[in-house]
Amino acid sequence: MYQLLLTRKYLTSKIMPLLASIAVVLCTAMVLITWSVMGGFLKNLVKSGRTMIGDVAIVWPNVGFPHYDELISMLEADPMIEAACPMIESYGLVHLPGDRNELVVVKGVDGPSFDRVTGFADTLYWKPLAKPLKKDKQQQDWRNRQHPLWEQKQKDGLALEEYDPATDRMVGAAVMGIEVSGYNIREVWGGYTPGIVIVPQPDGTTRDVQVLMFDDTVTLNLLAMDGSGHSVETKTRKLPVANEFQSGLYDIDKQTMIVNLAVIQDMLNMDEARRLDPTIPYDPFAIATDPVTGREIPAPPPPMLIEPARATTVLVRGVDAEADPRILAERCRTIYKAFAAAHDKQVPPIGSIRVSTWEDQNRTLISAVKKETGLVLFIFSFISLTAVILVLAIFWSMVSEKTKDVGVLRSIGAGRLSVAMVWINYGLAIGLIGSLLGGALAYAIVLNINPIHDWMGEALNITIWDPRVYYFVEIPNEVEPDKAVIVMLGGILSSTIGAIIPALRAAYLSPVKALRFE
Repeated sequence: MYQLLLTRKYLTSKIMPLLASIAVVLCTAMVLITWSVMGGFLKNLVKSGRTMIGDVAIVWPNVGFPHYDELISMLEADPMIEAACPMIESYGLVHLPGDRNELVVVKGVDGPSFDRVTGFADTLYWKPLAKPLKKDKQQQDWRNRQHPLWEQKQKDGLALEEYDPATDRMVGAAVMGIEVSGYNIREVWGGYTPGIVIVPQPDGTTRDVQVLMFDDTVTLNLLAMDGSGHSVETKTRKLPVANEFQSGLYDIDKQTMIVNLAVIQDMLNMDEARRLDPTIPYDPFAIATDPVTGREIPAPPPPMLIEPARATTVLVRGVDAEADPRILAERCRTIYKAFAAAHDKQVPPIGSIRVSTWEDQNRTLISAVKKETGLVLFIFSFISLTAVILVLAIFWSMVSEKTKDVGVLRSIGAGRLSVAMVWINYGLAIGLIGSLLGGALAYAIVLNINPIHDWMGEALNITIWDPRVYYFVEIPNEVEPDKAVIVMLGGILSSTIGAIIPALRAAYLSPVKALRFE
């Protein structure tokens, strides 16, 4: 009991312990704020990384594989799988307005099924907004304007089709990454506005043109291949741009173009085709007799074989978004093995096909951010050792100041462990108070970090998280409870460790010398 009474007395009567407590508060808050922001950034990065990918991809690049619709049916029949969709991935050269050419990754997809797997509809940029962006206080975003155009653009972008008045029918369209053209301007409030392009004129002059990529056309050039993977010709197609998308990852938004699957299959000679059966001899110059007239006529060709359309990739989305994607990938391998057995020598065997998770495809980027987060936490945790040193120094001086108190305790029968526990409890109390206050401070700052940042920009003209640079409009502002508990326990532990050496010094003081101390 006397240990608790002395701990309370020292806490309430001395100002020096407040310095140690403040150090614990600041160190705890610093580490927790850093971990929350960096962890939130990584969490958003992972979420964005699954966009355009899904959970698992079954890939046979270049020439692709047929009967993919049957594989999709087998996958979607499995209880672990929510949806699957076909995709063709290739490289292409796109000719943009303003006579610019860009090398892009072309993804041929069916819009609605692609949306079920990846949430494609959420990435479409030009669409009606339910409410303005938080930082768009002046409502400069074009999408704030109530206009039927945005609803139509959203519909066309999802379908990857656009109405062609010349033919009076819907035609395949493209959806560009928001950064592909370079014509959209990233504003300080986090959104985009179409930019002005300087277009040269035949007479040597120039004129300024505002390019609306979501309502323009581009020319796509692809290198078509035969069934063995050899290039045979270059296909060119002029495509309307139905919309633009923003995935949240600059590399994807800068280099990716999504096009209607049927268009890409046609351009790459991967659509359904008819061909002669090579097992049946056929002479194009053979002569036959017409059974009705008896005249000689060219011999009819043998029955044609139907070669099914092909896709290079099947994307898969699991039922449980939090489940380990490696388990889902293994399940996809099992299903593909059965699929390959049913189409022996028509599709690649299981040993040749590539089945990868979204983590595999983003491993380099995610690993880099994880290592950077770990390095920053290590540095800040190392700095937090100052709390240990400060507690040690303050307690060391307090032991010297309270030497007589220690002598009195020892003279009335207190053991060394009991004396040591007075100071350890003291350190534990300081660590507990400092960690709780530090956690509360970190929670308040992280929760209000975006308003604080906005105030710094308006009042002090300091902008740290510029939406034109960072691809997330707002700073991550979520404190995860498990991280908060770990950091606060670390603060309590560091304060307790700092008290151990002074506690041992007090425990091993000689009672006689302590009572004679001046």
